[in-house]
Amino acid sequence: VEESVDALADADWAALGSLMAASHASLRHDFQVTVPEVDLAVDAAHEGGALGARMTGGGFGGCTIALVSTAEGGAGGVAKVRDSIDSAFAAAGHPRPTHHLVHPAAGAHTLT
Repeated sequence: VEESVDALADADWAALGSLMAASHASLRHDFQVTVPEVDLAVDAAHEGGALGARMTGGGFGGCTIALVSTAEGGAGGVAKVRDSIDSAFAAAGHPRPTHHLVHPAAGAHTLT
C-alpha cells in the first residue's frame, strides 16, 4: 500500500500499474479469492493496453479496476481496453460486462 501511495504522489503510473498487477497475482495465486471471469477481465485489460488491473472488492467475483493512460491518444486507450475485455468475454461465452469510466479525485477529507 505504501508503495502505491508513493507511486500516486509521484504520478508514476507505470509503477502503480505494476503494483496493481502484482496485487492481482497475489489475490489469484496466494489467496485464491478471484474467479475465472475476474481473471479474464484483468488479463484482457492488460492485453488491451492497461498499465495495470486488479480485482477490487471482497473477492470471489465482483469488480475489477484498470489503470489506463489517456496521455497518448486520449480516450482511445480506454476504448481499446474496453474492447479487449468485451472480446475476451464474448469468446468465452460470457455476457458483455458493464464498464464505468472513472477519474482519480481527492479522497475523503475534512473541510475547514
